[in-house]
Amino acid sequence: MAGAPERPGEFELIARYFAPIAGAGGLGLVDDAGLLRPARGYETVVTTDALVAGVHFFADDPAASIARKALAVNLSDLAAKGARPEGFVLSLALPHGWTEAWLADFAQGLARIAGEGACPLIGGDTVSTPGPLILSITAFGSVPAGRMVPRSGARPGDVILVSGTIGDGALGLQAHGFSAHGLSAHGSGKPGWVARVSEEHRHFLADRYLHPQPRLALAAALQLHASAAMDVSDGLVGDLAKLLKASKAGAEIDLDTVPLSAAARAAIMADPALAELAWTGGDDYEILCTASEREYLSLIVAAEAAGIALVAIGRVTDQGAVNYREKGRARSFAQGSFAHF
Repeated sequence: MAGAPERPGEFELIARYFAPIAGAGGLGLVDDAGLLRPARGYETVVTTDALVAGVHFFADDPAASIARKALAVNLSDLAAKGARPEGFVLSLALPHGWTEAWLADFAQGLARIAGEGACPLIGGDTVSTPGPLILSITAFGSVPAGRMVPRSGARPGDVILVSGTIGDGALGLQAHGFSAHGLSAHGSGKPGWVARVSEEHRHFLADRYLHPQPRLALAAALQLHASAAMDVSDGLVGDLAKLLKASKAGAEIDLDTVPLSAAARAAIMADPALAELAWTGGDDYEILCTASEREYLSLIVAAEAAGIALVAIGRVTDQGAVNYREKGRARSFAQGSFAHF
């Protein structure tokens, strides 16, 4: 009986799958480090995210989709800081049983999102693990000195805005989990709403979960006009709380103005309880930001020129608490966001 096909060793693996997609700063991936040269008058922005199979994605998700999401979530952080991507490093822990076909698809997906984001691979590490697939990406960006957009810059009177649509990622997790595995997001049962929405809406939501769209085109507008910003990765409600805590402020939010996609609205019509999941669930990777009364209309116009919709959903206050209203009534939440621990 023939044995398993021989797989490449670490250095051959790097040369075959990752060196071809590395940028100039990667030095051919034959050195112990990469090299970045920020332009004069610029500062470097650094962000990192780790993803674990079975926690942040299904272990049998398409390899190209896993790669795309891993880099996209970092690009989303750079976009929220108003930064231009410069490069990234990848740490990849491959479980026993990995195949070259899987790795080839992974590298292809990584190359595609790296090209779209103009963020080349410049280094990393590849190891074997007896546990699940783990990957970690650290991405580097640049901003003109003093122009990074922090979380902590929101001031009373500022307008609160959000890009794109909210809730698609959390709803998409359920849609994808049911479509691919017949399971709810928690691994058992059947989310009945999934069967009551159209196949088109299910596909849209699942795609939004699998393939986040980092809003890099918004970075320049945020630099010019925003007072604070972050991406929505753990849910709008929870991430807004983080931004306001950093800014030592509160807010008044009109939930009826939070932008929802047609697919999310269809899901909520099928099960009204999903509205809370849309507001508190994670994986949207939209931009949450604030701008002064004088600047927010210019920010909306600049975003529109970049092809991204920004919608005002409330205002920053000095009260230290967040007051949510839905259809004119006060609204509270049992759980504000996805919790990592």
